[in-house]
Formats: sequence, C-alpha cells, structure tokens
Amino acid sequence: MTNSAGTAHRSPWLALVAAGVTVVLWASAFVSIRSAGAAYSPGALALGRLLAASVVLGCVLLIRREGLPPRAAWPGIAVSGLLWFGLYMVALNWGEQEVDAGTAAMVVNIGPVLIALLGARMLGEHLPPRLLAGMAVSFAGAVTVGLSMSGEGGASTIGVLLCLLAAVAYATGVVAQKPALAHGSALQVTTFGCLVGAAACLPFAGQLLDQASDAPVSATLNMVYLGVFPTALAFTTWAYALARTTAGRMGATTYAVPALVVLMSWLALDEVPGLLTLAGGALCLAGVAVSRSRPRRSVDGGDGGLRETSRVSGRPPG
Repeated sequence: MTNSAGTAHRSPWLALVAAGVTVVLWASAFVSIRSAGAAYSPGALALGRLLAASVVLGCVLLIRREGLPPRAAWPGIAVSGLLWFGLYMVALNWGEQEVDAGTAAMVVNIGPVLIALLGARMLGEHLPPRLLAGMAVSFAGAVTVGLSMSGEGGASTIGVLLCLLAAVAYATGVVAQKPALAHGSALQVTTFGCLVGAAACLPFAGQLLDQASDAPVSATLNMVYLGVFPTALAFTTWAYALARTTAGRMGATTYAVPALVVLMSWLALDEVPGLLTLAGGALCLAGVAVSRSRPRRSVDGGDGGLRETSRVSGRPPG
C-alpha cells in the first residue's frame, strides 16, 4: 500500500522531468540542424537521423526484452511514425531552407494549438481555461521571437506551406500516438514509430550515401547527435510524459523550446538576442507555467482545514 502510494506520488514529478528532458533536447536540435543541414538535403538528413535513432532504440529494446507492441498499439504507431517521424522531419528540414528561422518558428508553433484542438475533438480531452490562457501567452511569445528573428524577404510561399505541413503532421502524429501509449510502453511506441518513419524515408537513401562521402565530419556527427539524443532519447521521454497527461498539456509544454533555443544560440553560437527576442522568450516560459499549473480551491473538510480537490480534467491519476 505504501509503495503504491509512493509511486503514485512520484509519477507526476517523473513525467515533468521527462517533459523537461524532451524540451531541452529538442531545443538543442535547432543548433545541430544548422550544421548538418548545410551538408545534407532535407530527406537525407531526416533518414540519417532516424537510422541513428533506430539503432539506439533497437538495442535498448533488445536489452530490455520488451518485444513487439500489442496489436492494438499499431494503428497509432503507424500513423505517428509516418506523419511525425517521417513527414514532419522532412517537411521541417525543407521548410527551414526556404524561409528564415523566425518565420519557420512562428508557423511551426501552430502545432501545439492544433494538438489541443485535435485532442479535444478526437480524444475527448478537456480544455481548461488555464491551458487555453497559457497557450495564448506562449503563442504570443513565439510570434514575438519569430518576428525578432525574421530577415527581410526571407519567407517564400512554398517555405511557409512546408512549415505549415510540418505543424499539421506533428500535431496529428502526437494525437495518434496518445492512444497507442495505452497499449504499448513508451519505448515500444517510440522505437517502432521511428522504424516506420525510417522506412518511409528510405527513398532518400541514395542522397544520404552520396552526401555522406562529401560532408564534413562535424555535419555527420551533428546528424548522429540528432538521432541519438533529440530523437531516440527525447521522443522516448516525450512518450513517457504523454502517457501520463493530456496531449494538449504536453503540446503546451513545447512552447518552452523557442526560449531555450534563444539561450542556446546565445551560449553556443554567440548570437546575442535583442530585447524583443528576450521578451518573447519570457512570454513563452510564462505561458508554459500558466498552462502547467493546476487550480486549487478551498473545501471545508469539516474541521475548517483546506484540502486540494480540483484537478485538470483528463489527467490520469499517478
């Protein structure tokens, strides 16, 4: 009884830590993509990243002896693998070559809003006022960061459409993945989703082989890094956290990424952010804090004491 209570008490904190790991590693990916993307085409980069991730995840799966996921998990794995691991990565890589980083950030950050709306429509998730308010604040922050980073004439119609396609693929993939996690483990869902995405990107194998022979070592190492950490590790911690909260709340958490990208670019690339960029990053973080908060209300327990009774609807206990 005590062990069960302790596990239930720790689970929300473990999920929060897992979400934090995901956000930090996804933010670091933007710095690595700059190096790898200069030597690899969008499809080749996506395939190389997914192959590296598949090797790592496959080894961990074999060591843990988790085996194949249940049949009921496969529809969600297949859809998330094709859309999120496959289409999203190719479309985002391509879109970022056609538009400036600020425009890409603004368009892709429609994704969390779509996740919340699709989660409510397809999964029956509740949209509490704090989540909606937090997402509005974070989206305003993402737009502010995007505007501060946008270059003159850097946006093309095809680039904007590709980034929009990436946002839709990302949102749909997340919502499809959520039910799969009710049947398979985070490791199983991530591993086989990654394999599905890699299989979908196999038409780019020729490009990958040709470009790998000419690419600088630093670009190839960044591609491997993208596969091992922002994909294999971060997608697994994402799935772990997603299984323990709503898709809408997890989507809102990713609004911390633009703020961390600004900080990492400052530290790693010596790109000093302007005041508008810093203000946008602060808004992103403030919105995430609001969306992750849970209301408390007082209830007379008979002895005049206060106890917590209100929880965000749709969040499973423990």
